[in-house]
Amino acid sequence: MSASAAQLKLAAMPEHDAAPDLNELLVRVGRGDENAFAEVYDALGSAVFGLARRVIRDPARAEEVAQEVFIQVWQSAARFDPARGNAKSWCLTLAHRRAVDAVRHDQAATNRENKYDWSSGPDFDEVEETVTITLEHEQVKRCLDGLTELQREAVNLAYYQGYTYAEVAAALDANTATIKTRMRDGIVRLRDCMGVTA
Repeated sequence: MSASAAQLKLAAMPEHDAAPDLNELLVRVGRGDENAFAEVYDALGSAVFGLARRVIRDPARAEEVAQEVFIQVWQSAARFDPARGNAKSWCLTLAHRRAVDAVRHDQAATNRENKYDWSSGPDFDEVEETVTITLEHEQVKRCLDGLTELQREAVNLAYYQGYTYAEVAAALDANTATIKTRMRDGIVRLRDCMGVTA
């Protein structure tokens, strides 16, 4: 077979093996054709991701944007007009806009975080602990007010000032046995008041 005969044979072959026109596919997507959407995705998926990746530094974020673009293509393909442009340009324009929006959104979030500098504030656990300690101190003060004067002074000197029994006895002008008894009774009353079991 000569070269010219081979060319004639190729020219006579039907073009069913040729890739379908993207404009036609996108019009079909606009009518809800899922198979056409799959073909558009196969044809443009890499280009859309590549464009998103060039605009967005984070590959995972670029992948999210590419997925959002194809959701938008599916939802808005009915608005595509092949007389005003081609399908590839239309899809890549959507991708570029979506990627730029993502960069702006991410930058705005970073700016807000930096402006309020959340990291410099105390952790939630620190705040909770501070509140808990404050409440416990208030409860201890209320319970101390319920003790007799000798019990309150003895507990205060021993536990808050670090005095020994003998030093407490000397400070309160009482014998050591009396101080030990008053402190023991005072501690029992404090435990009861605070709901602590021995």
